Amino acid sequence: MASLPVEILYGLYLGILTGLVPALIAWLLGFGFKYFTGITVPGLGVVALGVAIAGLNGGLLALADPSLTGSTNQLRLTIALLVVLMGTLYAHGQGDKMGASLPKRLSLRELTKRTLSADVVELVGGRGQVRISVVGDVGDLEGYPPLPAALRETIREETWTFPADLPLPELESRVEAALRTDYDLVEVSVTLDERGRASVVAAPPSSGLSKHLDPGERAVSVEALVPIGAARGDEVIAWADGERYEATVLGVVDEADAAEAEPTPEPDLSEDKAQPVAAELTAPAAAGGRARLTLAASRATARSLLAADDVRVAVRSRGSRREFELVGLLRRTGKRFRRVTVREGTDIAGTTLGETAVRDAYGVAVLAVRHGGSWVIAPRGSQAVDAGDDLLVVGSKNDLDAFAGVVA
Repeated sequence: MASLPVEILYGLYLGILTGLVPALIAWLLGFGFKYFTGITVPGLGVVALGVAIAGLNGGLLALADPSLTGSTNQLRLTIALLVVLMGTLYAHGQGDKMGASLPKRLSLRELTKRTLSADVVELVGGRGQVRISVVGDVGDLEGYPPLPAALRETIREETWTFPADLPLPELESRVEAALRTDYDLVEVSVTLDERGRASVVAAPPSSGLSKHLDPGERAVSVEALVPIGAARGDEVIAWADGERYEATVLGVVDEADAAEAEPTPEPDLSEDKAQPVAAELTAPAAAGGRARLTLAASRATARSLLAADDVRVAVRSRGSRREFELVGLLRRTGKRFRRVTVREGTDIAGTTLGETAVRDAYGVAVLAVRHGGSWVIAPRGSQAVDAGDDLLVVGSKNDLDAFAGVVA
């Protein structure tokens, strides 16, 4: 009989040799059941299966060398059995843990998505934020006119702040949306690096005044007495040589500015085309007194206004804005609005509003959801919510703070 240390080494060797296959099968069973069904296989059953497979392997080894399982080798067999049991239990536990932690849905975008460097993340109120700035010159898109120098410089000086847990493709989309909204760009492309530096190429707005006109409308300029505060978007009544017409204000230029403008020939409205307007719409609102108004009106109304010798205008009332009344009512009762972004790993991510019961659980109401790049107003309980979606919620300040701490 060999010495005790040699017997122990033989037992470890035999246990590892016969326990590799049982450990692999135990890992596959633990991972497969947990990942696909969410069920944990009982450890006793896995151990019994592992011992049976190890016994089969030991029997095959005994055929090759009968001395391995002789009656005098009970110590090495006991040690080998313990090694098989521990290896099988460990492999089963690791497979079960991996099956629970591995995401159920994997995509190429998730596997290859880029993230921000931890060095650029700023902690504000316990949450990570990143400040994005434009690096280098703002480029021009091929096939579009070049950007004006002033607009290029303005974009170059822009900065944005977003949650730091968003992937880079989502941050790029948000910066592009902000640029389109703020500067009315026809097309824009943004590329971010891991340090939050944005490379921007963009195309300038394709039109100025014409985009504010509905089909069939014309823009004309008239001089008249204008009430103080009249501005773009106001609906007015214009009396031209005693006839009453309705129009919409597109812009106001004070009399001093209008006197400096060069005279332009009367536009020809004989063809069904939008005519250019000479007045530059610079003033945000009328200072009162005589001024030049640019009005949007039908083709017939525009012809009459241009032919009139005397034009007078009066601003019409638009009535009450119900949405503003609702906001005021909610604020008077202590309610506030907030926009939050759902982060990865929260209870609401990957569910629906009905399953989460946001109002019952957190005391806030979801007014709108930005899902898949588009807003859904007054969402139903079946509305899906994923990580990265934006929620517009209303509630008390304490409820909003608690909800933002859990979700955002």
